[in-house]
Amino acid sequence: MADVTLNLDDIEAMAQAALLAAGAGPVQAKAMAAAVRGAEADGIRSHGLPYVPIYAEHVQCGKVDGTAVPTLSHPRPGALLVDAKTGFAHPAIDAGFPALIEAARANGVAVLTIRNSYNCGVLGHHVERLATSGLLAIGNTNAPASIAPFGGIRPVIGTNPMAMAAPDGSGGAAFVIDQSASVVAKSEVMGHARAGKPIPEGWALDAEGNPTTDPKAALEGGTMAPAGGYKGFGMGLMVETLAAALAGATLGKDASPFSGTQGGPPMTGQAFIAIDPGAYSEVFGDRIKDLTEAILAQPGTRLPGARRAANRERIARDGVVADEALVEKIRALAG
Repeated sequence: MADVTLNLDDIEAMAQAALLAAGAGPVQAKAMAAAVRGAEADGIRSHGLPYVPIYAEHVQCGKVDGTAVPTLSHPRPGALLVDAKTGFAHPAIDAGFPALIEAARANGVAVLTIRNSYNCGVLGHHVERLATSGLLAIGNTNAPASIAPFGGIRPVIGTNPMAMAAPDGSGGAAFVIDQSASVVAKSEVMGHARAGKPIPEGWALDAEGNPTTDPKAALEGGTMAPAGGYKGFGMGLMVETLAAALAGATLGKDASPFSGTQGGPPMTGQAFIAIDPGAYSEVFGDRIKDLTEAILAQPGTRLPGARRAANRERIARDGVVADEALVEKIRALAG
């Protein structure tokens, strides 16, 4: 089949209809459809339309409770906890962020943890949302184990992304850093496996700990390569400490995979740290401006998140080019 071009409104409506048909509740379906739209708008295809059939399948098989109602507790002025109740992460984040923003402004800093959750999609989107409220934001999310300790061959932690967004003082984000503990996100390897394409050497290891270009060897008994060797594993361990141990979520080594139907809910977690810069420095905005200008003064450079911003402008104008077979599959799910 040929490719088709869709606008973002069509993508969001199609994703929402498919999730509702799969059994997700209106709140959950709306949140996840908005997440799919956001990923496609940024050109992050791995978390966009290809995930809709997976989300629908996981609702139907019970890996995700599509009607879960997250609960928020506020045990201390700067501490907020959300139990996602084995539902999608996005509604749980939506349930916690208003209180997190309020607490950060009142106390200077606040932390929101989420437990019994699921894949939170593009982590950078969540911290960017906090930055548009004028807060310096750090996000962490753990995932089913796919990275072995440096020198080992058995996975202990997931790809465990960490993200940061700094406010620009004008209702936006000066930059958005979003990177995983692995060389690439596992979804990229999964995408190559679905397409029957080899992966670049350095992305993953096979079951014996040797570099491989076979995505199936990486996914079936292999491990993801940590970014920067032992430093990548160390970063992932920090995220695991915050998003799993501190949140009271399931450790990556014990979580069921985000792919497939086996294993029940993964019950992983997230941790978001929100800081009001004005509580600590009167010159934060000036320093960020000085820093970003120094980066951009060098030819050929760009700020983290700039490519996504450029994609947003282009895709809002030209639409999203999608695989027709995938689009037909999602439309069939939507009935």
